[in-house]
Amino acid sequence: MSSTQSKTLLDIADLAVYFPIYGGILRHQVGLVKAVDGVSMRINRGETVGLVGESGSGKTTVGRAICNLHRAMSPDVQLGGNIWFESQSGRVDLNGLRRKEMLPHRSEVSMVFQDPFSSLNPRMTVQQIIEGPLRIHEPELNRKALDERVSQLLDRVGLQPQYAARYPHEFSGGQRQRIGIARSLATRPALIVADEPVSALDVSVQAQVINLMGELQQEFGLTYLFVAHDLSIVYHVADRIAVMYLGSLVEYGTAEQVYKSPRHPYTQALLSAVPRPDPDGKRAKRTVLEGDIPSPLAKPTGCGFRTRCPVAKKECAGLVPKLTDQGEGHLAACLLLD
Repeated sequence: MSSTQSKTLLDIADLAVYFPIYGGILRHQVGLVKAVDGVSMRINRGETVGLVGESGSGKTTVGRAICNLHRAMSPDVQLGGNIWFESQSGRVDLNGLRRKEMLPHRSEVSMVFQDPFSSLNPRMTVQQIIEGPLRIHEPELNRKALDERVSQLLDRVGLQPQYAARYPHEFSGGQRQRIGIARSLATRPALIVADEPVSALDVSVQAQVINLMGELQQEFGLTYLFVAHDLSIVYHVADRIAVMYLGSLVEYGTAEQVYKSPRHPYTQALLSAVPRPDPDGKRAKRTVLEGDIPSPLAKPTGCGFRTRCPVAKKECAGLVPKLTDQGEGHLAACLLLD
Protein backbone atom coordinates (compact mmCIF):
# COMPACT_ATOMS: atom_id res chain seq x y z
CA MET A 1 0.00 0.00 0.00
CA SER A 2 1.39 3.38 -0.98
CA SER A 3 1.81 6.13 1.56
CA THR A 4 -0.93 8.17 -0.15
CA GLN A 5 -3.43 5.29 -0.20
CA SER A 6 -6.01 5.19 2.55
CA LYS A 7 -6.33 2.06 4.69
CA THR A 8 -10.11 2.39 4.52
CA LEU A 9 -11.52 1.37 1.14
CA LEU A 10 -15.22 1.85 1.90
CA ASP A 11 -16.80 4.05 4.55
CA ILE A 12 -20.58 3.77 4.93
CA ALA A 13 -22.16 6.52 7.01
CA ASP A 14 -25.86 6.51 8.05
CA LEU A 15 -26.95 4.70 4.89
CA ALA A 16 -30.71 4.74 4.34
CA VAL A 17 -32.58 3.05 1.49
CA TYR A 18 -36.37 3.52 1.44
CA PHE A 19 -38.67 2.07 -1.21
CA PRO A 20 -42.02 3.86 -1.69
CA ILE A 21 -45.23 1.81 -1.83
CA TYR A 22 -48.04 3.05 -4.08
CA GLY A 23 -51.73 2.19 -3.99
CA GLY A 24 -55.14 3.32 -5.20
CA ILE A 25 -56.38 4.21 -8.65
CA LEU A 26 -54.18 7.31 -8.83
CA ARG A 27 -51.20 5.43 -7.36
CA HIS A 28 -50.65 7.63 -4.34
CA GLN A 29 -47.78 6.80 -2.05
CA VAL A 30 -49.20 4.85 0.89
CA GLY A 31 -46.03 3.97 2.76
CA LEU A 32 -42.27 3.44 2.82
CA VAL A 33 -40.34 0.20 3.12
CA LYS A 34 -37.32 1.17 5.22
CA ALA A 35 -35.10 -1.60 3.90
CA VAL A 36 -31.94 0.01 5.31
CA ASP A 37 -32.19 2.56 8.09
CA GLY A 38 -29.02 4.27 9.33
CA VAL A 39 -26.28 1.67 8.69
CA SER A 40 -22.66 2.74 9.30
CA MET A 41 -19.49 0.65 8.93
CA ARG A 42 -16.02 0.66 7.43
CA ILE A 43 -14.27 -1.88 5.23
CA ASN A 44 -10.47 -1.78 5.08
CA ARG A 45 -8.37 -2.81 2.11
CA GLY A 46 -7.67 -6.52 1.85
CA GLU A 47 -10.11 -7.63 4.54
CA THR A 48 -13.39 -9.53 4.49
CA VAL A 49 -16.37 -8.12 6.35
CA GLY A 50 -19.27 -10.50 6.86
CA LEU A 51 -22.80 -9.09 6.85
CA VAL A 52 -25.33 -11.50 8.38
CA GLY A 53 -29.00 -11.54 9.27
CA GLU A 54 -32.33 -13.17 8.51
CA SER A 55 -34.12 -12.83 5.19
CA GLY A 56 -35.62 -9.36 5.08
CA SER A 57 -33.02 -7.78 7.35
CA GLY A 58 -31.70 -5.52 4.56
CA LYS A 59 -28.27 -7.04 4.05
CA THR A 60 -28.70 -7.61 0.31
CA THR A 61 -29.99 -4.05 -0.09
CA VAL A 62 -26.77 -2.76 1.52
CA GLY A 63 -24.73 -4.76 -1.01
CA ARG A 64 -26.79 -3.52 -3.93
CA ALA A 65 -26.54 0.07 -2.68
CA ILE A 66 -22.75 -0.19 -2.64
CA CYS A 67 -22.84 -1.37 -6.27
CA ASN A 68 -25.43 1.33 -7.09
CA LEU A 69 -27.99 -1.24 -8.19
CA HIS A 70 -30.89 -0.12 -5.97
CA ARG A 71 -32.57 1.84 -8.77
CA ALA A 72 -32.87 -1.42 -10.69
CA MET A 73 -35.29 -2.52 -7.95
CA SER A 74 -37.20 0.78 -7.80
CA PRO A 75 -36.53 3.96 -9.82
CA ASP A 76 -38.22 6.00 -7.07
CA VAL A 77 -35.98 4.76 -4.29
CA GLN A 78 -35.23 7.33 -1.56
CA LEU A 79 -31.61 7.46 -0.42
CA GLY A 80 -29.81 8.90 2.56
CA GLY A 81 -26.33 8.89 4.02
CA ASN A 82 -23.05 8.33 2.25
CA ILE A 83 -21.03 5.47 0.73
CA TRP A 84 -17.51 6.87 0.52
CA PHE A 85 -15.27 4.81 -1.78
CA GLU A 86 -11.54 5.33 -2.28
CA SER A 87 -11.43 4.97 -6.05
CA GLN A 88 -8.34 5.31 -8.22
CA SER A 89 -9.47 8.81 -9.15
CA GLY A 90 -10.06 9.89 -5.55
CA ARG A 91 -12.67 9.68 -2.80
CA VAL A 92 -16.19 9.50 -4.19
CA ASP A 93 -19.67 9.12 -2.68
CA LEU A 94 -21.30 6.23 -4.55
CA ASN A 95 -24.69 6.78 -2.95
CA GLY A 96 -27.06 8.49 -5.35
CA LEU A 97 -24.78 8.56 -8.40
CA ARG A 98 -26.60 8.40 -11.70
CA ARG A 99 -25.84 5.67 -14.21
CA LYS A 100 -23.34 7.70 -16.24
CA GLU A 101 -21.69 9.02 -13.08
CA MET A 102 -21.29 5.50 -11.68
CA LEU A 103 -19.91 3.97 -14.89
CA PRO A 104 -16.24 5.00 -14.32
CA HIS A 105 -16.31 3.27 -10.91
CA ARG A 106 -18.03 0.03 -11.94
CA SER A 107 -14.70 -1.53 -12.86
CA GLU A 108 -13.56 -1.09 -9.24
CA VAL A 109 -16.70 -2.35 -7.50
CA SER A 110 -18.04 -5.71 -8.60
CA MET A 111 -20.68 -8.18 -7.39
CA VAL A 112 -21.15 -11.94 -7.18
CA PHE A 113 -24.85 -12.73 -7.08
CA GLN A 114 -26.64 -15.28 -4.94
CA ASP A 115 -28.29 -17.37 -7.63
CA PRO A 116 -25.93 -18.68 -10.33
CA PHE A 117 -28.96 -19.96 -12.25
CA SER A 118 -30.52 -16.53 -12.85
CA SER A 119 -27.50 -14.20 -12.75
CA LEU A 120 -26.09 -15.46 -16.07
CA ASN A 121 -27.78 -14.65 -19.37
CA PRO A 122 -28.89 -18.00 -20.85
CA ARG A 123 -28.64 -16.61 -24.40
CA MET A 124 -24.98 -15.67 -24.07
CA THR A 125 -21.93 -17.91 -24.16
CA VAL A 126 -19.46 -17.93 -21.29
CA GLN A 127 -17.10 -15.98 -23.53
CA GLN A 128 -19.67 -13.22 -24.04
CA ILE A 129 -20.60 -13.14 -20.35
CA ILE A 130 -17.05 -12.68 -19.08
CA GLU A 131 -15.85 -10.33 -21.80
CA GLY A 132 -18.89 -8.05 -21.42
CA PRO A 133 -17.35 -5.85 -18.69
CA LEU A 134 -14.05 -5.76 -20.59
CA ARG A 135 -15.73 -4.40 -23.71
CA ILE A 136 -17.12 -1.52 -21.65
CA HIS A 137 -14.14 -0.64 -19.47
CA GLU A 138 -11.24 -1.70 -21.72
CA PRO A 139 -12.50 -1.01 -25.27
CA GLU A 140 -8.95 -0.94 -26.61
CA LEU A 141 -8.61 -4.73 -26.27
CA ASN A 142 -8.71 -6.58 -29.58
CA ARG A 143 -10.23 -10.00 -30.24
CA LYS A 144 -7.05 -11.89 -29.40
CA ALA A 145 -6.55 -10.01 -26.14
CA LEU A 146 -10.16 -10.61 -25.10
CA ASP A 147 -9.86 -14.34 -25.80
CA GLU A 148 -6.64 -14.55 -23.79
CA ARG A 149 -8.13 -12.69 -20.82
CA VAL A 150 -11.23 -14.89 -20.77
CA SER A 151 -9.10 -18.05 -20.98
CA GLN A 152 -6.92 -16.85 -18.10
CA LEU A 153 -9.96 -16.05 -15.93
CA LEU A 154 -11.61 -19.40 -16.59
CA ASP A 155 -8.40 -21.23 -15.79
CA ARG A 156 -8.00 -19.24 -12.57
CA VAL A 157 -11.44 -20.19 -11.29
CA GLY A 158 -10.88 -23.86 -12.07
CA LEU A 159 -12.66 -24.23 -15.42
CA GLN A 160 -11.29 -25.38 -18.78
CA PRO A 161 -10.67 -22.49 -21.24
CA GLN A 162 -12.51 -24.42 -23.97
CA TYR A 163 -15.70 -24.03 -21.91
CA ALA A 164 -15.87 -20.44 -23.18
CA ALA A 165 -17.96 -21.52 -26.18
CA ARG A 166 -20.65 -23.17 -24.00
CA TYR A 167 -23.87 -21.75 -22.58
CA PRO A 168 -24.79 -21.50 -18.86
CA HIS A 169 -27.32 -24.37 -19.00
CA GLU A 170 -24.47 -26.76 -19.78
CA PHE A 171 -22.89 -26.26 -16.34
CA SER A 172 -23.64 -27.31 -12.79
CA GLY A 173 -24.52 -24.79 -10.07
CA GLY A 174 -20.98 -24.69 -8.71
CA GLN A 175 -19.52 -24.20 -12.19
CA ARG A 176 -21.96 -21.37 -12.92
CA GLN A 177 -20.95 -19.61 -9.73
CA ARG A 178 -17.30 -19.94 -10.80
CA ILE A 179 -18.28 -18.26 -14.08
CA GLY A 180 -19.91 -15.47 -12.08
CA ILE A 181 -16.73 -15.07 -10.03
CA ALA A 182 -14.65 -14.94 -13.22
CA ARG A 183 -16.93 -12.20 -14.57
CA SER A 184 -16.56 -10.21 -11.35
CA LEU A 185 -12.75 -10.44 -11.64
CA ALA A 186 -12.60 -9.35 -15.28
CA THR A 187 -11.95 -5.64 -14.61
CA ARG A 188 -9.60 -6.27 -11.66
CA PRO A 189 -11.89 -4.69 -9.02
CA ALA A 190 -10.74 -3.50 -5.61
CA LEU A 191 -14.01 -4.48 -3.88
CA ILE A 192 -16.30 -7.46 -4.48
CA VAL A 193 -19.73 -7.66 -2.88
CA ALA A 194 -20.54 -11.37 -2.55
CA ASP A 195 -24.30 -11.68 -2.00
CA GLU A 196 -24.77 -15.12 -0.40
CA PRO A 197 -22.49 -16.69 -3.03
CA VAL A 198 -22.80 -20.25 -1.71
CA SER A 199 -26.34 -20.44 -0.29
CA ALA A 200 -27.76 -21.89 -3.53
CA LEU A 201 -25.04 -24.54 -3.82
CA ASP A 202 -24.73 -28.07 -2.47
CA VAL A 203 -22.83 -28.35 0.80
CA SER A 204 -20.03 -30.30 -0.89
CA VAL A 205 -19.53 -27.45 -3.37
CA GLN A 206 -19.78 -24.59 -0.86
CA ALA A 207 -16.36 -25.28 0.65
CA GLN A 208 -14.75 -25.36 -2.81
CA VAL A 209 -16.17 -21.97 -3.77
CA ILE A 210 -15.26 -20.41 -0.40
CA ASN A 211 -11.69 -21.73 -0.67
CA LEU A 212 -11.46 -20.37 -4.22
CA MET A 213 -12.56 -16.92 -3.08
CA GLY A 214 -9.95 -16.99 -0.33
CA GLU A 215 -7.21 -17.88 -2.80
CA LEU A 216 -8.30 -15.11 -5.17
CA GLN A 217 -8.28 -12.60 -2.33
CA GLN A 218 -4.68 -13.44 -1.48
CA GLU A 219 -3.60 -13.42 -5.12
CA PHE A 220 -5.29 -10.21 -6.25
CA GLY A 221 -5.47 -8.27 -2.98
CA LEU A 222 -9.27 -8.23 -3.05
CA THR A 223 -11.58 -6.76 -0.44
CA TYR A 224 -14.86 -8.60 0.23
CA LEU A 225 -18.22 -7.73 1.69
CA PHE A 226 -19.52 -11.26 2.28
CA VAL A 227 -23.30 -11.26 2.70
CA ALA A 228 -24.77 -14.41 4.28
CA HIS A 229 -27.31 -15.71 6.76
CA ASP A 230 -25.10 -18.48 8.15
CA LEU A 231 -22.90 -17.19 10.98
CA SER A 232 -20.76 -20.34 10.98
CA ILE A 233 -19.70 -19.79 7.36
CA VAL A 234 -19.08 -16.08 7.90
CA TYR A 235 -16.94 -16.81 10.97
CA HIS A 236 -14.52 -18.88 8.86
CA VAL A 237 -14.17 -16.33 6.04
CA ALA A 238 -14.52 -12.91 7.68
CA ASP A 239 -12.14 -10.69 9.62
CA ARG A 240 -15.04 -8.68 11.04
CA ILE A 241 -18.76 -9.40 11.29
CA ALA A 242 -21.73 -7.03 11.15
CA VAL A 243 -25.15 -8.35 12.25
CA MET A 244 -28.28 -6.75 10.78
CA TYR A 245 -31.88 -6.86 11.95
CA LEU A 246 -34.80 -5.03 10.34
CA GLY A 247 -32.61 -2.61 8.40
CA SER A 248 -30.21 -1.67 11.21
CA LEU A 249 -26.92 -2.95 12.60
CA VAL A 250 -27.31 -4.54 16.03
CA GLU A 251 -23.75 -5.82 16.54
CA TYR A 252 -20.35 -5.25 14.97
CA GLY A 253 -16.89 -6.52 15.85
CA THR A 254 -14.13 -8.92 14.97
CA ALA A 255 -15.13 -12.44 13.96
CA GLU A 256 -13.84 -13.76 17.28
CA GLN A 257 -15.77 -11.18 19.30
CA VAL A 258 -19.09 -11.72 17.57
CA TYR A 259 -18.88 -15.50 17.25
CA LYS A 260 -17.30 -16.36 20.60
CA SER A 261 -18.72 -13.56 22.80
CA PRO A 262 -21.97 -12.24 21.25
CA ARG A 263 -23.51 -9.37 23.21
CA HIS A 264 -26.82 -8.70 21.45
CA PRO A 265 -29.72 -11.11 22.13
CA TYR A 266 -30.37 -11.44 18.39
CA THR A 267 -26.79 -12.52 17.68
CA GLN A 268 -27.00 -14.98 20.55
CA ALA A 269 -30.17 -16.44 19.04
CA LEU A 270 -28.54 -16.79 15.63
CA LEU A 271 -25.55 -18.57 17.14
CA SER A 272 -27.72 -20.93 19.16
CA ALA A 273 -29.21 -22.19 15.89
CA VAL A 274 -25.82 -23.14 14.42
CA PRO A 275 -25.54 -26.98 14.34
CA ARG A 276 -22.62 -28.25 16.42
CA PRO A 277 -21.53 -31.74 17.52
CA ASP A 278 -22.71 -32.39 21.08
CA PRO A 279 -22.33 -36.09 21.94
CA ASP A 280 -22.58 -35.47 25.70
CA GLY A 281 -25.68 -33.30 25.50
CA LYS A 282 -24.01 -30.43 27.35
CA ARG A 283 -24.78 -27.75 24.81
CA ALA A 284 -26.72 -24.76 26.09
CA LYS A 285 -30.45 -24.65 25.36
CA ARG A 286 -31.31 -23.20 21.99
CA THR A 287 -32.91 -19.76 21.91
CA VAL A 288 -36.03 -19.94 19.75
CA LEU A 289 -37.31 -16.61 18.46
CA GLU A 290 -41.09 -16.32 18.48
CA GLY A 291 -42.90 -15.00 15.43
CA ASP A 292 -41.57 -13.57 12.19
CA ILE A 293 -39.43 -10.54 11.55
CA PRO A 294 -41.74 -7.45 11.58
CA SER A 295 -42.63 -5.71 8.35
CA PRO A 296 -40.36 -2.79 7.38
CA LEU A 297 -43.61 -0.95 6.60
CA ALA A 298 -44.53 -0.88 10.29
CA LYS A 299 -41.47 -1.19 12.47
CA PRO A 300 -41.95 -1.54 16.23
CA THR A 301 -41.32 1.57 18.31
CA GLY A 302 -38.05 1.72 20.20
CA CYS A 303 -35.87 -1.33 19.68
CA GLY A 304 -36.86 -3.13 16.48
CA PHE A 305 -36.02 -6.51 18.01
CA ARG A 306 -38.11 -6.10 21.17
CA THR A 307 -41.18 -7.93 19.80
CA ARG A 308 -39.13 -11.14 19.53
CA CYS A 309 -36.48 -10.57 22.17
CA PRO A 310 -36.54 -13.11 25.04
CA VAL A 311 -35.20 -10.54 27.54
CA ALA A 312 -37.04 -7.37 26.43
CA LYS A 313 -38.17 -4.86 29.09
CA LYS A 314 -40.75 -2.07 29.05
CA GLU A 315 -38.11 0.58 28.42
CA CYS A 316 -37.15 -1.14 25.15
CA ALA A 317 -40.35 0.25 23.58
CA GLY A 318 -39.45 3.85 24.27
CA LEU A 319 -35.86 4.30 23.13
CA VAL A 320 -34.01 3.32 19.95
CA PRO A 321 -30.71 1.74 21.04
CA LYS A 322 -27.49 3.00 19.48
CA LEU A 323 -24.35 1.02 18.77
CA THR A 324 -22.12 1.44 21.80
CA ASP A 325 -18.64 0.12 22.50
CA GLN A 326 -18.72 -2.92 24.77
CA GLY A 327 -14.92 -3.04 24.93
CA GLU A 328 -12.08 -3.37 22.41
CA GLY A 329 -14.18 -2.00 19.56
CA HIS A 330 -16.95 -4.57 20.01
CA LEU A 331 -20.20 -2.65 19.28
CA ALA A 332 -23.75 -3.66 20.18
CA ALA A 333 -27.10 -1.87 20.14
CA CYS A 334 -29.05 -2.96 23.21
CA LEU A 335 -30.40 -0.83 26.07
CA LEU A 336 -29.99 -3.66 28.55
CA LEU A 337 -26.24 -3.75 27.99
CA ASP A 338 -26.00 -0.18 29.26
